[in-house]
Amino acid sequence: MNKIVTTGDGSHTIYVPEINEHYHSIHGAVQESEFIFIKNGLDLCNTDPVCIFEVGFGTGLNALLTSVKAFGQRRSVFYTAIEKDPLDENTISLLNHHNFAGENGKEIFERIHGAGWGVMSRISPYFSIHKIKGDMLTEKITGNYDLIYFDAFGPDKQPGIWAREILAKISEATVKGGIFVTYSSKGEVKRNLNACGFKVNVTEGPPGKRHIIRAIKI
Repeated sequence: MNKIVTTGDGSHTIYVPEINEHYHSIHGAVQESEFIFIKNGLDLCNTDPVCIFEVGFGTGLNALLTSVKAFGQRRSVFYTAIEKDPLDENTISLLNHHNFAGENGKEIFERIHGAGWGVMSRISPYFSIHKIKGDMLTEKITGNYDLIYFDAFGPDKQPGIWAREILAKISEATVKGGIFVTYSSKGEVKRNLNACGFKVNVTEGPPGKRHIIRAIKI
């Protein structure tokens, strides 16, 4: 049974005993998400509007922080996220992510999770989300995305998600100059990204992670 865990910065993550894996870094869930996906992703993507595709919707933390950032920047974000195994409502209700997202954090978090699956839902004047309940291994990915948040479980836990053919699907839907960012820096991931048309940069990671990958579609 999944267990809610408090991480180093006080924010929650979820521990999955079946695969001995956490959804986020135990050093700080919000800290990790902000560093990898906001600082090294959204903040470096200059398009407006910006179209984002996330692999691994999970707790919705990345979507929440992106929504808050979009509102602060007055920049439109169209956010598509795929998740094979959505969390149940009770687990979602126990998470404290909204405490780290400003005065409207709770409302935004609830609206993101309350949005229907399979449709684009407007959460705020600057943020709309399309949640896909599906499997990256079989789902056809369509669209033209400026920014990819690749936040699936690690290559050692879900190797199929990180396979070259999956990253090729992502590449085909990523615009030239688009950014791909992930917490993993494994050699096989770098090689697969290079083979799929990305220029890979390895950069400093957040606490608990030595390096992360930020790649550019060429």
